Amino acid sequence: MTADDLRQMIGRVQRGSLSRRGFVRRLAAFGLTAPMATQLLALSGIPAASAQSVPQYRPTRRGGGGPLKILYWQASTLLNPHFAVGTTNQDASRIFYEPLAGWAQDGTLHPILAAEIPSTDNGGLSADGRSVTWKLKRGVKWHDGQDFSADDVVFNWEYNRNPATATVSSGSYRDINVTKVDDFTVRVEFERPTPFWADAFVATRGMLIPKHLFKDYAGANSRDAPANLRPVGTSPYRLASFAPGDTVRAELFQNYHMANRGHFDTVEVKGGGDAVSAARAVLQTGDFDYAWNLQVEDEILKRLEAAGRGRVDIVEGGDIEFVMLSVTDPNREVNGERAHVSTQHPAFRDPAVRQAMAMLLDRNAIEQFIYGRGGPAAANFLNNPPRYRSDNMRWEFSIQKANEVLDQAGWARGRDGIRAKDGVRLRFVFQTSVNTPRQRTQAVYKQAAQRAGIDLELKSVVASVFFSSDVANPDTYTKFWTDMQMYTTTMPQADPQLFMNQFVSWEMSTKENSWQGRNILRWRSEEYDRIYREAEGELDPVKRAALFIRMNDLVVGSNHIIPVVRRPRVRASLNNLRPVLSAWDNDFWLLGDWYREA
Repeated sequence: MTADDLRQMIGRVQRGSLSRRGFVRRLAAFGLTAPMATQLLALSGIPAASAQSVPQYRPTRRGGGGPLKILYWQASTLLNPHFAVGTTNQDASRIFYEPLAGWAQDGTLHPILAAEIPSTDNGGLSADGRSVTWKLKRGVKWHDGQDFSADDVVFNWEYNRNPATATVSSGSYRDINVTKVDDFTVRVEFERPTPFWADAFVATRGMLIPKHLFKDYAGANSRDAPANLRPVGTSPYRLASFAPGDTVRAELFQNYHMANRGHFDTVEVKGGGDAVSAARAVLQTGDFDYAWNLQVEDEILKRLEAAGRGRVDIVEGGDIEFVMLSVTDPNREVNGERAHVSTQHPAFRDPAVRQAMAMLLDRNAIEQFIYGRGGPAAANFLNNPPRYRSDNMRWEFSIQKANEVLDQAGWARGRDGIRAKDGVRLRFVFQTSVNTPRQRTQAVYKQAAQRAGIDLELKSVVASVFFSSDVANPDTYTKFWTDMQMYTTTMPQADPQLFMNQFVSWEMSTKENSWQGRNILRWRSEEYDRIYREAEGELDPVKRAALFIRMNDLVVGSNHIIPVVRRPRVRASLNNLRPVLSAWDNDFWLLGDWYREA
């Protein structure tokens, strides 16, 4: 499909000879998914569809649903979304905090604190792509009774763009300008035409915190804010109690701005345990209503489903389980900082070693015998939406070829069978979180590596520590002070721009930014940086897709990133629970619309 073809189709929608649904379906045949199709129509002045993007909410009164019991086998440790480096902290924060809009599963934007989704038709989107104007809902209250207004939105921009605050959300706010138009209108201005404007104030990185509680903690003292652990948001549930590393409890907020929401009288999110126990607690015993992130062998899930109490919900998105090979040296310190960006990993700086490591990962066995429905083997880091998926990457499992590559590169086996070269031995510490599929994957990898003369020391870190935001803990994944590590990174938007900025040079995770930068790998590519900047301003969707495909190919082709399996979101619910799920947003993105059928 050419750009001219696309323009002709948009023209047919404008003239009424092609329906919006027909437009989306035709573009889907070319891999262009609903989010981009919707934004293309909006940019062309075609108003948003009136159809519901989320399931119909049936309860007719607020409360009365009793307790909602949720089990997370990784416990949350803080409740400030802008310091939440792990999914559990992001999700726990979303119980209390809301953005202007969130991403529905069909890839469309759903208004939450916004009165409407900006479009050219309603004057929200500028024709030149340089600004977006958000109109805010009126009558919204913070949980302490204070009024929500445009001042709060502008403050969130100032808070996140301040380098001293060191938030994980800073990349969404650093290069924009936000102005207050009136008490219920804000305008976001971009330096150049911006095709993906739904970033700041949207979804995971858009959760809004109250100015009146955080204004005195917007800088170097940001970590000292009492509200980091005692949130005051605008959601249908307000804080009842929080025990970091254990349980979050919330209760119904009677002054919530949406009629009849929420349905439940209390919400409890219990942390700890493991994924199998979490699945069993819903599917087999029914002790909990909902269980998160069931990274469990599919054979076990099917057996538990047979009890008939609950179901497994599988929602396809862009999440990816992958192995990361360090660019820097985790065993050297420069100016008191391990894995400093000025260092090089003694073994992985050799492309031959990285190539061999990629060949030693048996992705087919991992899919077939470990993940099943929950993990198709992956050759790409960027897999969805489909139009951004590269056809250029391939994966191959071959111990023989890995040995040949290492032999040719001069890595010779010693008496103990471990290869070495110039005093550097191929012995690596390989860390991940405590989780049975991950430990099994580590074991599969270790066995193959041994046959190639590589020794992997397997390290398993308790999930609440591995994914912690604790800047003093040496075992967090953001520090990456080992040779290799493995985890899932989530794709929180139905667009790859934010997802792929985790490899740009200006997002490196360092001591200076309290290890909050998104480039945990500390990989640097001038070509990648240049292409990313070009994609930020490319309004032609076909050209923009090609740029993101090239980015994927650069980072995967380096073999510093080795994709393992795609991770559709796998959850468990009791049969009578009606959660509203989206693979493009937090699990609790629309918690106020969850209900239980009688």
